[in-house]
Amino acid sequence: MNMKPDQKSIDAAEAIPAQSSQTAPASLESTTQPAAEQAPVQAPAAAAASAPPAAPAAAADVSAKPKKKRRPLRFLMMIILPLGLAAAGGYYWVTGGRFINTEDAYVQQNMVSISPEVSGQIVEIGTGENKIVHQGDLLFRIDDSTYRAAVDQKQAEVATARLGVERLKAAYESALSDRKTAQDALDFQRTNQRRQQNLVKGGVISEAALDQSSLSLQQAQGKLASAEQAVLSAKAALGGNPAIETDRHPDVISALSELNRAEIDLRHTVVTAPSDGIVSQIDRLQVGQYVGPSVAVVALVQTDPLWITANYKETDLTHMQPGQPVEIEIDTFPDHAFRGTVESIGAGTGSEFSLLPAQNATGNWVKVVQRIPVRIALDDDPAEVALRTGMSASVTVDTGHARGLPDFVAKPLATANLPQSIAKPLADAGLLPARSGGAMAASAAEAPVR
Repeated sequence: MNMKPDQKSIDAAEAIPAQSSQTAPASLESTTQPAAEQAPVQAPAAAAASAPPAAPAAAADVSAKPKKKRRPLRFLMMIILPLGLAAAGGYYWVTGGRFINTEDAYVQQNMVSISPEVSGQIVEIGTGENKIVHQGDLLFRIDDSTYRAAVDQKQAEVATARLGVERLKAAYESALSDRKTAQDALDFQRTNQRRQQNLVKGGVISEAALDQSSLSLQQAQGKLASAEQAVLSAKAALGGNPAIETDRHPDVISALSELNRAEIDLRHTVVTAPSDGIVSQIDRLQVGQYVGPSVAVVALVQTDPLWITANYKETDLTHMQPGQPVEIEIDTFPDHAFRGTVESIGAGTGSEFSLLPAQNATGNWVKVVQRIPVRIALDDDPAEVALRTGMSASVTVDTGHARGLPDFVAKPLATANLPQSIAKPLADAGLLPARSGGAMAASAAEAPVR
């Protein structure tokens, strides 16, 4: 049985590359030989000759098909996607810059360092570490036995001073009485002197009796002068006011002052909380411990007032002003939103108030962006959460100012007669000056209708 290759196999064989075409004549010659000689090998040879040309035939069929046109969606995506990203980035830039955020912010509370005013041993501790206290609550007590004795001594000194004033008043009255007696004696001696002079003229008495009368007159005058000085001295001892109140006398006032000081020292043996707050570091105190004045032994963190100190870069304060709203997030309470208001902006950078201010007049100078503290007051009562001084916070201030459109775009829009429905949203968003919207509307209203 002769197996001759058909026309389709011959055409496919002609499309094979050069190396395949070199083997093709050999296979064709083998097909012209007698069937008897080719019978044993024609079947494998035919299979081998027909199998390889299948792939090139399929490639020829595919290349013969018409090319498909590209879809327009791909072209649109190549244009719209970059334009959309550019528009989104431009909008973000134009409307950005309004909200200023910093994480360099901390909760602040007033902290009072408490030190005793007097020295002594502690006999009682009235509270514990991290306990909430109210104004007037006992913190600790110092042994007051010495100070009570001092008060008793000063009270005795006050009583002595009062008695002294009463003695001075009595001495003044006695001096007045002595002066009156001396004045009466002087009057008598003057009368007696005139009588003795008349008797001497009449020759009744001798000159010696007259001399004795003159001497008595001089002595009476001296006693009156001494009495006058005693009155003045007694009056001066009473502060120049014989009718002065006893407790208004300088000696009594001095004694009362010493008594008041002793009583103050006695009161200072009881140390109380000066305000509401949380006690800290009191666990360092022990009963029997000796403490002295001017040495801080307890810290009290006041619960009110409470504020946030945000250290903003100097470049972030361009449009920041007191009264602007603030959104606050405390790291300890991330699910609780706090709101506040810019209360004040610091008077200087932190480096200006440091213990060793920076000396920028040196030769090795490097510019560093400085930070200025901004005080933020909380609008809501934070009593529902336990805020503690020093907690980290993240604050965002709404300055109400956006970067806006570039000048080459904003100026033509500001001079154009845009409708109010378009101009007002642009002005509210900060893209145009606030007055532009009104000016546009006014110019549009004044335009004559034709």
